[in-house]
Amino acid sequence: MAERGVDLAPLPKEVKDQLAELELELSEGDITQKGYEKKRSKLLAPYIPQTQNVDPGLQSIQLAPGPGADSSPSPDAGPSASTRQHRSHRSGGARDDRYRSDIHTEAVQAALAKHKEEKMALPMPTKRRSAFVQSPMDNCTPPDTSSASEDEGSLRRRQAAVSAALVQSLQNSEFWINRSIQGSSTSSSASSTLSHGENSKSHNHVQSQNQSNALADVLAHTRIESSNVPPDVTSTVPQERNSRVETGPSPVVRGMSRGQSRSSMMETADGVPVHSRVSTKIQQLLNTLKRPKRPPLTDFFLDDAEQIVEVPQPDPNTPRPEGRQIIPVKGEPLGVVSNWPPALQAALARWGATQAKSPALTALDITGKPLYTLTYGKLWSRSLKLAYTLLNKLGTKTEPVLKPGDRVALVYPNSDPGMFWVAFYGCLLAEVIPVPIEVPLSQKDAGSQQIGFLLGSCGVSLALTSEVCLKGLPKTPSGEILQFKGWPRLRWVVTDTKYLTKPSKDWQPHIPTANTDTAYIEYKASKEGTVMGVAVSKISMLTHCQALTQACNYCEGETLVNVLDFKKDMGLWHGVLTSVMNRIHTISVPYSVMKACPLSWVQRVHNSKARVALVKCRDLHWAMMAHRDQKDISLSSLRMLIVADGANPWSVSSCDAFLNVFQSHGLKPEIICPCASSPEAMTVAIRRPGARGAPLPARAILSMGGLSHGVIRVNTEDKNSALTVQDVGHVMPGALMCIVKPDGPPMLCKTDEIGEIVLNSRAGGTMYYGLPGVTKNTFEVIPVNSGGTPIGEIPFTRTGLLGFVGPGSLVFVVGKTEGLLSVSTRRHNADDLVATALAVEPIKTVYRGRIAVFSVTVFYDERIVMVAEQRPDASEEDSFQWMSRVLQAIDSIHQVGLYCLALVPANTLPKTPLGGIHICETKQRFLEGSLHPCNILMCPHTCVTNLPKPRQKQPVGVGPASIMVGNLIAGKRIAQAAGRELALIEDQDLSRKHQFLSEALQWRAQSDPDHVLYMLLNAKGAAVSTATCLQLHKRAEKITAALLERGGINTGDNVVLLYPPGIDLIASFYGCLYAGCIPVTVRPPHPQNLTATLPTVRMIIDVSKAACILTTQALMKTLRSKEAAASVNVKTWPTIIDTDDLPRKRPPNIYKPPTAEMLAYLDFSVSTTGMLTGVKISHAAVSALCRSIKLQCELYSSRQVAICLDPYCGLGFVLWCLSSVYSGHQSILIPPMELESSLPLWLSTLSQYKIRDTFCSYSVMELCTKGLGTQTEALKARGLNLSCVRSCVVVAEERPRLSLTQSFSKLFKDLGLSPRAVSTAFGSRVNLAICLQGTAGPDPSTVYVDMKSLRHDRVRLVERGAPQSLPLMESGTILPGVRVIIVNPETKGPLGDSHLGEIWVTSPHNASGYYTIYGEESLQADHFNTRLSFGEPQTLWARTGYLGFVRRTELLDASGDRHDALFVVGSLDETLELRGLRYHPIDIETSVSRAHRSIAESAVFTWTNLLVVVAELSGSEQEALDLVPLVTNVVLEEHHLIVGVVVIVDPGVIPINSRGEKQRMHLRDSFLADQLDPIYVAYNM
Repeated sequence: MAERGVDLAPLPKEVKDQLAELELELSEGDITQKGYEKKRSKLLAPYIPQTQNVDPGLQSIQLAPGPGADSSPSPDAGPSASTRQHRSHRSGGARDDRYRSDIHTEAVQAALAKHKEEKMALPMPTKRRSAFVQSPMDNCTPPDTSSASEDEGSLRRRQAAVSAALVQSLQNSEFWINRSIQGSSTSSSASSTLSHGENSKSHNHVQSQNQSNALADVLAHTRIESSNVPPDVTSTVPQERNSRVETGPSPVVRGMSRGQSRSSMMETADGVPVHSRVSTKIQQLLNTLKRPKRPPLTDFFLDDAEQIVEVPQPDPNTPRPEGRQIIPVKGEPLGVVSNWPPALQAALARWGATQAKSPALTALDITGKPLYTLTYGKLWSRSLKLAYTLLNKLGTKTEPVLKPGDRVALVYPNSDPGMFWVAFYGCLLAEVIPVPIEVPLSQKDAGSQQIGFLLGSCGVSLALTSEVCLKGLPKTPSGEILQFKGWPRLRWVVTDTKYLTKPSKDWQPHIPTANTDTAYIEYKASKEGTVMGVAVSKISMLTHCQALTQACNYCEGETLVNVLDFKKDMGLWHGVLTSVMNRIHTISVPYSVMKACPLSWVQRVHNSKARVALVKCRDLHWAMMAHRDQKDISLSSLRMLIVADGANPWSVSSCDAFLNVFQSHGLKPEIICPCASSPEAMTVAIRRPGARGAPLPARAILSMGGLSHGVIRVNTEDKNSALTVQDVGHVMPGALMCIVKPDGPPMLCKTDEIGEIVLNSRAGGTMYYGLPGVTKNTFEVIPVNSGGTPIGEIPFTRTGLLGFVGPGSLVFVVGKTEGLLSVSTRRHNADDLVATALAVEPIKTVYRGRIAVFSVTVFYDERIVMVAEQRPDASEEDSFQWMSRVLQAIDSIHQVGLYCLALVPANTLPKTPLGGIHICETKQRFLEGSLHPCNILMCPHTCVTNLPKPRQKQPVGVGPASIMVGNLIAGKRIAQAAGRELALIEDQDLSRKHQFLSEALQWRAQSDPDHVLYMLLNAKGAAVSTATCLQLHKRAEKITAALLERGGINTGDNVVLLYPPGIDLIASFYGCLYAGCIPVTVRPPHPQNLTATLPTVRMIIDVSKAACILTTQALMKTLRSKEAAASVNVKTWPTIIDTDDLPRKRPPNIYKPPTAEMLAYLDFSVSTTGMLTGVKISHAAVSALCRSIKLQCELYSSRQVAICLDPYCGLGFVLWCLSSVYSGHQSILIPPMELESSLPLWLSTLSQYKIRDTFCSYSVMELCTKGLGTQTEALKARGLNLSCVRSCVVVAEERPRLSLTQSFSKLFKDLGLSPRAVSTAFGSRVNLAICLQGTAGPDPSTVYVDMKSLRHDRVRLVERGAPQSLPLMESGTILPGVRVIIVNPETKGPLGDSHLGEIWVTSPHNASGYYTIYGEESLQADHFNTRLSFGEPQTLWARTGYLGFVRRTELLDASGDRHDALFVVGSLDETLELRGLRYHPIDIETSVSRAHRSIAESAVFTWTNLLVVVAELSGSEQEALDLVPLVTNVVLEEHHLIVGVVVIVDPGVIPINSRGEKQRMHLRDSFLADQLDPIYVAYNM
C-alpha cells in the first residue's frame, strides 16, 4: 500500500503490536479492508503532521462572490453558450430544470470516478422478455432541455471502462459494501453489470468449489450429502454443522453406488448443469455481500422490542452546533402611505371608476399572441355583475343559495386568467370566500380524493366555472357532471358574461374596511398528501399586498409578466392581488404556451417593455435552451426578475446560466431576485434589486455532511459533497423571523444550526380552514429558548422552509420540511437526492428528468425510495447501469443508501395539475403495489443497518442459562403426553387370534364372505368396483400364484406395486403377504409428464432392490414405451407382471411369518426437503397401528368410512389398504385426482352415504375451499347435507394449517357441517400415526404463541391478536399405546411443559428402521433407538424430526385426567437457520402471501445463507415488479430478515406433493438450474 508512507521505525512498541494485530485480523477476514484502513489511520494519526483545523460557526461561512457585473462567465455559471451550440432544445433526455447544477454534475462525476477503481459486479435482474410493454411517448410534456454534463464520446469511454471492469475479478468488490458495517455510512452498489452469458474467471473458480456441494439433485429424489458445506459467506455466526439438523438427509438414497460420479447427478433432467446463470448471479450477489465476522455475543439474546433493533451508536465525530442562540430578525417597518386603500375591493372600485380604460390583464392564446385585454373598467363592471348574480339570482329572495361568508370553489383552466380574475373579485365583492382549485380531468386524477377532502373541510357546495371549462369536464352517459371520488355534491354555476345579470340601480356592493374575516382560501398539499385550505383574512391579504408593494417598489401603471399559476402562491399574490392594488398591467403567460414556445415570456417582456417578470427556475432554463431562435431580444426594461422558487438550493445554477446567456441582451445582474414563500406564511423573504454596479450578494458553500446533521459547516475537505446556496434576500417588511428546531418543541436554533423558519407577520395565513387541531401546531407556535421558556407572547407561523440567517441578516433556505427524509438520525433533502441522480448522465435512461424521491418506514427507520420514468428507447443494460451508478453517487455524496430504486415506463407517474410528479400518490402506489415498475433495484443489505446482532448458539449443557435453553429444572413437569393404554382395552375378535393381517383377511373371507369391505367411486360418484371379503381373498390368491410362477420370487423379496388408486392395489398387497414377499407401494408415473415423474419410480425400484413389479397392462406399456426410454433405461427393469387377466389358480400354500417382528411392507416417501426415505414396518407394528386406529375412531364392521387420500405411503396407505381388513368397516375409496374433473365428488359422497367419519388431505380440502366456496347455495339446493359428519380428519405430516381448516369449516357450515368435526392427524417417517382426533377426548385446542420467541426455540404464549402472534392448533388426540416426549435436540435431555423441542415417540407401531443397504446402523440407532441423556434412560425412543411442544390444558380426557395437548410447529429439516435464529418457512410464506393481492402462493428456501422468496403471480405480468419491494418489506418488518432474491413465477410453478406439501428443495434445485422460466428475478443488494 503505497499511500501508507509512514516510517514505522520510530513508533512505540504498543502501537507496532496493535498494527501487527490488525494485519492478522485482516488476513483472517475478521475485519474488512476499509475497517482495517480506518483503524490503522486512527493508530497512526498522532504520528502524522497535523493539518490546520478550520474554525466552525457561521462567522466563517465562505461567501463565494457571485457572478460579476461584467459579462465574462463566472466559474460556476454553467456551460457557456458555445458548448451548447450543437444541441437543439428538443434533444433527448431533459434534465429537470429545477435541479440543474453544473457544479453538482462535476461533483457527481468526480465521485463516480473515484469508484472506477473498485467496480462491483452487480447481478443484473433476470426478466422474461414479454413482461413489459412500454407506454407510448406522450407529446404534451414540457420541452426537452438536455444538458448532459459530458459529450457523447465520454459516455462511450465510460461504457468501455465498465466493460473492462467486468473482466476484473469480483473479489475486490468486497470493500464497497463492507462500509455498511462500520457505522453510519451505508453503501450502495457499483455499476458494472454482468449480463446473462458472461462468466468471469472468478466465477468459474467459485463454481468449481461449489459444484460438489451446493445443490441437491434437481429431481428431488436425493440429497447428495458431501463432506464440505457450501461456504457461508453472509452469516456472521461461526460455521459449525449442527449434529441433528443435518443428519436427516444422510440415510437417504442408498441406491447409488458409491462410485457413480457426482457430476452426472448434478445435471438436471434436461442436461442443464446445475450451476447455470442464476447461480452465477447468486454467487455474484454473495460476493457483493461479504461481511466481516462479528464477535460472539456474551449474553443470551432477549427478544423484547427495545432489543429488536440495533441502536446506532452516536458517532463522536458528528458535527454539533457551536454558535450562540439566534436572535429574532426584524424586517423593515411597513411604511404608511396615505393613498393605500382600506380594502383590496376598494382599490378595484377606485381604478374601475377613475382609470376605466387602463389595461389590467392581457391573456395569450396558445401561440403566445395576445388574445384579449381586460381593462380595469371591464374587470370592475363584470365583477360587480357576478357579485350581484351570486347574491340575488341563484335562489329566491327569501331563500338565497349563497350568503356572505359561504365558501365557493373556483374551477378555471390556466389558459383563462380573465374569467378567473372576474370570478375572484366577484366573490370578494359578494363577500363569499373563493377556494380556487384545479380543473378535474378524470376520475383517476392524482390527488383528486384529497381535493374532495379540502372541499368537504371548507364546506363547499357551489362551484364557479366557465362555459368552455364546463363542457370539458368528464360527464356521465346521461350528460351530468361526474361525481368525483371523495368530492361533496356540487352545484356548477357558469360565470360567462352572457349569463350574468346587471345589478339594479339601487344595488351597491358592501366594501367594509379590511378586517379579520376570511377573504379567500388557498389550497396546499401536505407531505402525507392531504390537501388543506389555508385561510387568508381580509387584513392579511391587504397587508401582504402592501408589504410586497414596498419590498418590490411597485409603481402605478407598470407592466408585469407573470408565468406562474395565477390561482395560488406568488402567481396569485403578485399577478392578481398586488397588481390590482397598484393598477399594474399584468400579462399572463400560461403553462400551455410555455410548452409550445419556451421563449414566449422573454418575448412578452421585450414587446411590452415590462418592468417586472415573475418566473420559476424552470422558465429561466427553458428560455435559455431556446434563446438561439431569437437574436434581437432586449431585457433592458426589467428592473426586477422575481424567481419564485429561488429558495430551492439548486436554483443558483439556473439563475447564473440565464444571466450568462442574457446579459448580452441587456439583462442586468442585480435585478435577479430570488424569494422564499410558503402557503401558510405567504412571502417570507425576497431579495431587493441591488444598485447598479454594486457587488452581488455572496453565496454560501456548505458541507452536505454538515447539513445532514442540521449544522452549517463551510465545505473545505471534499468539493464533491458541497452545496452552493444563494440568499433569498431580507425578511419582509413588518415581519419578525426566527429559526426553530424542525421537530419537537419549537426551540430556538443556534446561529450555525439549520432549522425551520418561523414568521410573525400580519401578512400571513390565519388558519387551516375547518381544521382547528392542525392549525394550532402551525399558526400558533411560540418559540422557546434552550431552557424551555417561551421568548414572548407573540405567535409565529411555521413556514415549512429549512434554512438559516447569514451575515447581514440575509436569509438562506436549504430545503423544505416536506422533502425532508430522516434516515437513522440524519436529515436528507429529497431535492438534493434528485439533483444528484440527474447529474448521473440520465440522457439515455431517464425520461424528461422525471424523478420522485420519498421515504417509507420499514423496520423502525425511514428508507429512501427513488422512482424515475424511463425513456421508451432505453436499453435494459443502460438502465441497469444508470441505476447502479446512481446508487454509487448518492452513497458517495450524501453518505446514505437508497433502499429502492425503481424505473417506471415514461408518462406513467401520477401528475400534479401543472405536470410535476405527484409524490404522495406515487408513494401510495408504491406501497399498495400498483406502481408497475419496469426495472427495480432493492438494496436492503446495504441500507438496513439496524438489524439486531445475530444470535450466537449457547454452549449446550445445564448451567445458569438452562432455564432459557429449556433444560429441566427440578420441580417442573416434564413435557410428555400419552394416549390410552392399549393393554387395558380388550379387543375380543381379532387381537389375540390374528397377529398377522393376512390371517385376518382369510378369517373374514370364511366368517363373513359377502361383507363388502371396499367400494371405489369414479368422478361421477358411481361405484366402479367393490370387493367383499371373499372376492379380495380370492384375488389376492391369484396374484400370489402368479408371483410364485412367473416371478421366481423367494420369500422376503421386495415387490413393487405400481397401480393407480383402487382395489387392485389392495389385492396385490395381500397377494404379496400371502406369498411371503415384502410389498413396496409406488405412485405410478404421470403419463403426460414422464420426464419428471418416471425417474422417481426408477429410483425407488433401484433403492428397494425390487425383484419384480406388479402393475396393470396400461402401465406396463408405459414403462416400456419410447417416451419412457427418453428419461430412464427401460432395458433394465426387473420382471414386470401385469395383473389384469390372471388365470384362476390358487397358490399351494399361504405364507405365515415365523414371528411378528418380520417385515410386513416398506413405506417409501419423498419428504418436502426432497429426501427419499424408505422405512421398514413389521407385522407387529401393522396390527398395533390398526388396533390403535380402530379404538380411537370406534370402527366396527357396521361402519362406513370415506377416504379421499393418496394410498401410497404413511397413514393414507394404512387407511386405504389395511384398516378395513383389520376392523371390518366398509371403506368408500375416492381417488383425489377424480376431484379435478368433479369437485363436489367427495362432499356429495359424504352426504349421499350419510358418512360419519372421513379422511382427506390438505390438497383435497384446499380444492373444495377454493373451488366450491362460492357455490354453497347451489350445493344446498341440490340437497347436499353434511350434518351427518362427525369427524373429518386431515391426514398430514406438518403443522396443522389452521387458516385452511377454519375457512373450510366456515364455508360449509351452511351445509350442516359441524365446526367441531374438522381436525388433523399427525404422523412422521418413524411413526406413521402419532395423533388422530378420534371420537374420545376433548376438541382440539388452539393457542397463540409469540413468533419472536419461536425463533429462539422458545414458546411464549400470548393473547389472541397480540402483535407477532401465531395461532397453533393441537394436532389431534394422541393414539392409544403412543407416548411422546419433548426433547432438546442438542442435549437429548427432556424439556419442561410448554418448551419447544424435538418430538420423540415410543409405541408398538413405531417403524423398525430405515431400509438401508449400506447398513448405517449409527444413523438408524440415532433415529429409531435413541435414549434420553437423563430422566428415564431405559426407554427406547424414535426421533420424529419435528419441533413441537406439549401443554397441559384445562380440558379433561376420557379417563378424567387433565388433557395434554401436542402442538407441532414444523419439521427440523425444513427450518431455516438465519442470523442464528430458527425460522419455519411457512411463517415467512404466510407473510409474503399477505403482501399483495396478486400473490397466489409463495415458497422460501435458503442458499448459502441467502433467503430466496419465490412468489406465484396471479395477476398480470406488469404487476411482477410491484411485488419485489412489498415482499422485501413484509419479511423485514415481520421476521427481521433481509430477502436476498425475489423470484416471480407463473401460478402452479411451486411443486406440491400429493399430501399438499410444498416441495421447497425441488423448487430450489429448479431455480438454481434455471428451469423455472421466471417472470422476473430481483437480486436484492
